[in-house]
Amino acid sequence: MNPSSKFAIFLSFDFSFTLISGNQEVQSANLSLSIIRAARLRIRAKKAKNKSQQIKLRNKDVQSASGNGKVELSDTSVDEEFQGVVQADFVFFDPKPGDFHGIKVLLQTYLDHKQWDLSGLVDLVLGQPTVGTVVKIENDDDDGVYSVVTVLSLERYKNNKCLTELKDYLLEVCQGKNVVASLKSLFGEHALGVGIIVSQRVVNLPSQLLPPLYDALFDEIAWATEDEVNMMLRNSFRFKTYIVISIIYKHKNADQNAGKARNGDEVVIHIKPEDEIFLELSSWSFCFPLHAQQVTTMQLKNYRLMGLAMVVDANKISMFRKQLHSLIDESQYHESFQQSCQIQDSVVSPHRINEKFFQE
Repeated sequence: MNPSSKFAIFLSFDFSFTLISGNQEVQSANLSLSIIRAARLRIRAKKAKNKSQQIKLRNKDVQSASGNGKVELSDTSVDEEFQGVVQADFVFFDPKPGDFHGIKVLLQTYLDHKQWDLSGLVDLVLGQPTVGTVVKIENDDDDGVYSVVTVLSLERYKNNKCLTELKDYLLEVCQGKNVVASLKSLFGEHALGVGIIVSQRVVNLPSQLLPPLYDALFDEIAWATEDEVNMMLRNSFRFKTYIVISIIYKHKNADQNAGKARNGDEVVIHIKPEDEIFLELSSWSFCFPLHAQQVTTMQLKNYRLMGLAMVVDANKISMFRKQLHSLIDESQYHESFQQSCQIQDSVVSPHRINEKFFQE
């Protein structure tokens, strides 16, 4: 165990991926080659021959949790499709300057295709290591970042260009006079108690990591109100409200007054399971269209990629943490039950909608 890691324990997982080749267009995220060459990883390949120039992961597998498509690995490749299993030990760390590129890659579509001061946002994340976590693979030679989660105070960073542009973006994409007025209030007289939760990760990061990841975030916020070096910093972490920006898949023919579309499909597919809880606990929220390229699969042909902004009162966070633990525990139960059925009867148990589309 690396002594500089945030936690004294780590979580170990096996997860599968498929490597393919070809000339399909992808949005390059330049993820490190640690997935295939780090000493801690074991890859059992069924077939590998005829090297070319690129390795690409299927869009249903390792990719940025932005829903905008595939992630590309460069330098080496295979010509024919093969499958493998990766064993990885994930570890939590405080953000450090060397994580700049990895965090920026994860956040590249945080505000859709907008050109804005993303580097400035990453600098803010790195500038407050007491609150925030990055997830990496144990003993990874390339030190790749697979997840980042933090919270940024609107009041503390109100003069930073990146947050000014983020606020302007939300005011631009929101619709309705009431929503605009509520946003302006949060960005104005109530900004002192408002925090933006910034959370992004590769899509197939094991869901078991989510509860400890969010527990770490909110524990650190509580500690910061007591341990920061001066009163101004301590007060900057006394949040009353959180804003969460994420993405969803929304049915093109969704009936706004019902929980199902006309053909019985779910109206909304949450890419991140925690967003379903945030939405249920939110005081108010709004959706907005996105222009980023979305994953096109048969399962998603009737859905469009949408942005989702949620406003959650800080007094709901304890409930969020409990529900997140319950959700992931339930998910793991169904996964274990499915595996048991496959072994005994070759019968697959039903999944939650987000698991069906994004984990299988």
